[in-house]
Amino acid sequence: MTSTELPGRWVEGVGMILGPLLLLAGVLTRIGADDFFTGQLAAHAARPGEMTLSYGLFAAGVVLLWPAVTGLARRLEPGWGRWGVTLVVLGLFGRVFHAGVSHLAFQLVDVLGLEAAQRVVAGTYGAFHVFKAVNVCIMVGWIVLAVGAYRARALGVARCVALGLTAALPLGVLKGSSDPVSLVALAGLAVALVPLGVTTLRTGPAPRWWAVALTVGLVPVAYLLGLVG
Repeated sequence: MTSTELPGRWVEGVGMILGPLLLLAGVLTRIGADDFFTGQLAAHAARPGEMTLSYGLFAAGVVLLWPAVTGLARRLEPGWGRWGVTLVVLGLFGRVFHAGVSHLAFQLVDVLGLEAAQRVVAGTYGAFHVFKAVNVCIMVGWIVLAVGAYRARALGVARCVALGLTAALPLGVLKGSSDPVSLVALAGLAVALVPLGVTTLRTGPAPRWWAVALTVGLVPVAYLLGLVG
């Protein structure tokens, strides 16, 4: 395998399918909660299991998008592909950072109570962090990928437009993202990437048996390590 083939067809295909679907599932799980951070914290206080699952699904989807966009960029003209995937992945780093801060905020609710946690988050919400610099990258990156996909005829016109709609997805700490605009953006992402993921997985040989066994075995190991940690 050459460096240009990394991370590989199966990782890319799975990312294209599961990434958008996990993001959409995470947002749908938290529908009904106020999108502002005070409402998100209140929702966690009322139904902690549901909100933890929601944010966990969303974070997992964000992580899986990096091989997804890498696989898409491989089908584009070099300039559009490199710039698009670089901008999107930089933005994904920011989203993972936001997910970590959101997780900590939920723990404050569990330990300090809702009102105290809301005061702490309100007092620190505008604090500077280096990842603020990449916020614009993810919005611009999806548009660059969409234009590149159109130019390369990697996706149809409708799916290119759907991919570009992902730029409208809100980003930041404790963003509910269950408003109609966010749902349309994530539905567009799914329309653009999921069929491409299916095509990617169906093209070429099946994975080695040991790779499948190793992947399946990592799931319970990761869960147990999470409990210990």
